[in-house]
Amino acid sequence: MAMAQEKEPVIQVKNLYKIYRVGQNKVKALNGVNLKIYKGEFCSIVGTSGSGKSTMLNMLAGLEKPTKGEIIVGGEHLERMNENQLVRFRREHVGFIFQSFNLLGTLNAKENVALPLTFRGVSKKERMEKADKMLNLVGLPKHKTHKPNEMSGGQQQRVGVARALVVDPEIIFADEPTGNLDSNTSAEVMELMKKIVREQNQTLVMVTHDNHLASFADRIFHIIDGKIVKIEDNRKNREVEEA
Repeated sequence: MAMAQEKEPVIQVKNLYKIYRVGQNKVKALNGVNLKIYKGEFCSIVGTSGSGKSTMLNMLAGLEKPTKGEIIVGGEHLERMNENQLVRFRREHVGFIFQSFNLLGTLNAKENVALPLTFRGVSKKERMEKADKMLNLVGLPKHKTHKPNEMSGGQQQRVGVARALVVDPEIIFADEPTGNLDSNTSAEVMELMKKIVREQNQTLVMVTHDNHLASFADRIFHIIDGKIVKIEDNRKNREVEEA
């Protein structure tokens, strides 16, 4: 059977709707979305403010429940889980990179990176070893004892990337990860994320309003009014360029 050859998607969304009530009106934030994302892919979801892209990310990360439809991540149906199951799912399978870095000012880089492991009950020695390794990976070997206010925005976001990676997540979700950085630093952070996804064979889903940043991804999902209107495959374009 030919079907058996096809890789299993790590994320699959089927006929997804999210409808909000605003006074007397119903607003369709997501209006029948279908998509598949595979292991080792860097995908971006791009759209303007109000397009439904942030709602999409929240659904995929199990932060919001859909009105209708299925969200299957790593073979599990998120829409069937209760809050405790979703919390456990996020803790065990997901890494997050935020626009505002979300680092704790009282902790140094290494302690910030180690923090998610604390919630998993990992010993202090192991936490620090893993954090150390991750900071080397994101190119910050000399900043391990620096506090956030002693680092540039780009360095802080590298710490944010290391913190997302330290739990060895199956999927990393990034919400406007370079929204607070200038364009050169943004490009550096994007290249770093792309490189790490390749090397670690992880799956990265990024939400952005910026078409240029979206173009760093392997595939780009364009979302307008809660619908995916176009999927661009950058790998094919790159193969043509490289040939």
